[in-house]
Amino acid sequence: MISAAARDALQGWLDAQKALRDVSANTIDAYARDVAEFLAFLTAHEGAQQGLAPLSRVRVGDMRSWMAHQRGRGIGARSLARKLSAVKSFYRWLAEREGFDPTPVLTTRAPRYQRKLPRPLATDAARDMIENLELQSQSPWIAARDQAVVTLLYGCGLRISEALGLDGGVHPMGDSLRIRGKGGKERMVPVLAVAQTAVARYARLCPHPIERGKPLFYGLRGGRLGARAVQQTVARTRAQLGLPASATPHAMRHSFATHLLNAGGDLRAIQELLGHASLSTTQAYTEVDGARLADVYARAHPRA
Repeated sequence: MISAAARDALQGWLDAQKALRDVSANTIDAYARDVAEFLAFLTAHEGAQQGLAPLSRVRVGDMRSWMAHQRGRGIGARSLARKLSAVKSFYRWLAEREGFDPTPVLTTRAPRYQRKLPRPLATDAARDMIENLELQSQSPWIAARDQAVVTLLYGCGLRISEALGLDGGVHPMGDSLRIRGKGGKERMVPVLAVAQTAVARYARLCPHPIERGKPLFYGLRGGRLGARAVQQTVARTRAQLGLPASATPHAMRHSFATHLLNAGGDLRAIQELLGHASLSTTQAYTEVDGARLADVYARAHPRA
C-alpha cells in the first residue's frame, strides 16, 4: 500500500509532467506504474507506509535493494533503466518541492545494456513490401488504405501513430505535411509524389468521408484505423515475401532514415525529419550503416 501523502505527491508530479512537458498519455501511464511500484517496494522494504518524511530519507542501500528486487523479478536492464529514470525524475521534483537532498536517488547508476539498433529493410525489400500490401485484401479501398499508410511510413519517415492520427483535412496532400509527434513537438516533412498518389487513390475509393475533423484513415467499421490492423497486414505480406520478423511497420520508418543516410543525407536533417529530440537517437543509424560496411569489408576484402 502507498500512503495517501505519497499517492498525492505522485499525482502532483504526474500533473506537472502533463502540464509542463506535454508528454503523451502512454508515457504518463508508464511513469505512474513505475513510480507507484517503487513506492510500494519501499513500503514492503521498510515494513510501513512511506510518508513524505521517510521518502526524503531513502538511502543508497534502499536503491540497491530495489534494483536487486527488480532484477529478481526478471526485469531486464533496459526496462530497469527506464524505471530508474522515472523514479529520479519524480525525486528531483519532490526534493525541490519539499526541500530535501535527493542525492542517494539521483546518483544511483543505471544498469548497462546493449542498445538495440534499428533493423531496416533493403531498398528492394521495402519496395516489394509496399507493392504487395494491396494483395492482402479483396476490398479495393482497404487494399489502397494499407498501401497508403505504409507508403507514408517509408516515404515520410512517420511513426505509425503519427500516420494513423492524421486528420482528413490534410487531403488532398501537398508537398509537405505538418506532423505533431512525441511530446507535442511539431515538424514539417516533405511528401513525395508517390505518397501523394497513394493517399489520393485511397481517398477516391474510401466509402467514408475524408474531411476536416474526421480521420484520414478509417477502419473496417468506420472508426479510426488502429495500429494492430496495419501490423497484421504487414505480417502477412512479409510472410509471403519471405522477409524476417523484424520487417514491421516501424521498420519502414527505420528504412526511410537508413536509406537517406546511405544516399548521403545529412544526419541533422534526418533528425528533423524523424522528429528525434536528441541527435544521439538518430546517430544509431550511423552504427547500422557502419555495421553494414564492416560486413561488406569482411566478405569482400581479398585478405579478409
